Amino acid sequence: MADDRTDPASGARARMTGPFEVGVVVRDLDLMGRFCREVLGCSEVHRSRVPASIGVPAGLGGELLVVWLQVPSGGCVKLIWPQSPSVPAQSVVPLTGRRGLSYLTFRLDDLDPLVTALAAGGARPLSDPVVVRARGRRISFWADPEGNALELVDERGGVRKPDRSEA
Repeated sequence: MADDRTDPASGARARMTGPFEVGVVVRDLDLMGRFCREVLGCSEVHRSRVPASIGVPAGLGGELLVVWLQVPSGGCVKLIWPQSPSVPAQSVVPLTGRRGLSYLTFRLDDLDPLVTALAAGGARPLSDPVVVRARGRRISFWADPEGNALELVDERGGVRKPDRSEA
């Protein structure tokens, strides 16, 4: 059997060595850190200042502070706080109206507690009804306190709570 790192049929792809991470540029690091910890259940695992001497040549724009947050199900969200003013975030609606990263997806065993926590934590729903049944799943889209879009997916599409309207 050929090693897929060198097999031409494999497209010479590299082997992933760790869980997936996503970086989110934020305006208010304290607000977003608290939101990720208290509402999404993430835990801070590392914090690092990136000096301009690294940030500029790496294409990051300058000096930044990066906070790594472990997602309970695995993977990591990096909150990136630039020390110079950043460009305002684009509107999250419609999600498919722009190219590039549009939203983060969180798969849950029951999205109802998180829907309640998101509303209390300063997030806002992006649809009406808030929870929608689609192809055997329950989904809900939200904007976090800075407008970044989050998708909640609950595989229990057949289970319906009486206090949630669903399409």
